[in-house]
Amino acid sequence: MENKLIFMDVDGTLCNPSGIVPDSAKTAIKTARSNGHKIFLCTGRSKPEIIDEILAVGFDGVIGAGGGYIEIKNTVLEHKLMPEKDVRDIIDYFEKHTIGYYIESNSGLFGSANCLSSIISQISNGAIEGSVEYEQAIAEFDWFKKILDDNAGKAIDYGFVNKISFISNGHPYDAVASKFGDTFQMHRTTVAQFGPQSGEVSIKDVNKATAIATVLDELDIDIKHTLGYGDGNNDIDMFNAVAHGVAMENATPSLKALSHEITPTADDHGIALSFKKNGFI
Repeated sequence: MENKLIFMDVDGTLCNPSGIVPDSAKTAIKTARSNGHKIFLCTGRSKPEIIDEILAVGFDGVIGAGGGYIEIKNTVLEHKLMPEKDVRDIIDYFEKHTIGYYIESNSGLFGSANCLSSIISQISNGAIEGSVEYEQAIAEFDWFKKILDDNAGKAIDYGFVNKISFISNGHPYDAVASKFGDTFQMHRTTVAQFGPQSGEVSIKDVNKATAIATVLDELDIDIKHTLGYGDGNNDIDMFNAVAHGVAMENATPSLKALSHEITPTADDHGIALSFKKNGFI
């Protein structure tokens, strides 16, 4: 068969809810690459969130920050940044409305003073502190908390920001979108655990589809040789930019409606099963 270029979302697709890549997916990716197929991460995560355990699987490139960052074979092809003045305006708004947020930069993730408490409030879902349910919810968040903790107190370069994510606190998402939607791309509930009024503010007209088009042009690969694997609404752009979209069983109804194939969840070996079905392994 002809070699394919495969774009792989991370959260809810490559990784399970605890942020772990199942061994079956690791083996499938390594085997597919050894068979000549190219595999790119295609994620909303910024570079610091793409932890070593994920990169160790081995990929041919990375699309990060929802399309704002492109890396091919460890060489940066493109990196788009938010204007510093706008970053400060967004932060001022969040601070005024006591909205927990974190700044996503390739030099780190930087949380507001109430970022961690806001996230814990959402992901614990009302569970009593110290209960089994509470501890399980917090444990799944450990890897992300560590990144925030590692960058706490460090100086922030406001001119080196990829995007800004915010957490539900009762303030309507629509109010944030109304305030900044004309200038920036707004994405609602990109991390479901952060609540229904959560979201992110990113660069206008930059998404997974625009990044995929750049990669195809750079590698001189026809779209007919492409696939995308995803689970969330921020993968809709990716599915519109590839020839074959594979939705995970846990995907949103909107994404499933666009898919050519539905595969089981990460923990149920969905990546490996789909790779085998499509002849990549």
